Amino acid sequence: MNIVLFEPEIPPNTGNIIRLCANTNCRLHLIKPLGFSLENKRLRRAGLDYDEFTELDVHENLNAFIKKVKPRNIYGLTTKGSIEYSNINFQTTDTLIFGPETRGLPPDIRETIGEKYLLKIPMAPKSRSINLSNAVAIVLFEALRQTNFSLLKTGKTQ
Repeated sequence: MNIVLFEPEIPPNTGNIIRLCANTNCRLHLIKPLGFSLENKRLRRAGLDYDEFTELDVHENLNAFIKKVKPRNIYGLTTKGSIEYSNINFQTTDTLIFGPETRGLPPDIRETIGEKYLLKIPMAPKSRSINLSNAVAIVLFEALRQTNFSLLKTGKTQ
């Protein structure tokens, strides 16, 4: 699976996601601009030494990612989504894209992805959002569960 962080802003969140991807054999993609340097101490602390075990790519923009990776299904996670993430039949080749912590996926990215691929995580009324690294973990582990955790058995990223 591909995990895509569109313009991530907070180093510890990205560090946590680096660690998560390393432990689930997922490939992590960061879409510029980044709100931090990849050498940031807080990023390294959160990711510990897992960055060496993670497939990590940085792309200039979403179009560059799409052109290089040619993903089959791109699911965007957004509070503006109408489909609950647990109602999707995930495949190991799917791509999950998450927006910046303070803004979420912008309208043009949501439009590019398409309404039928915009997913949400159910929350209590009046809640704004779930922490980025928690949101990635929630959705990723549902996708892994649905695919019988097959990515964990391969020893390599997709």
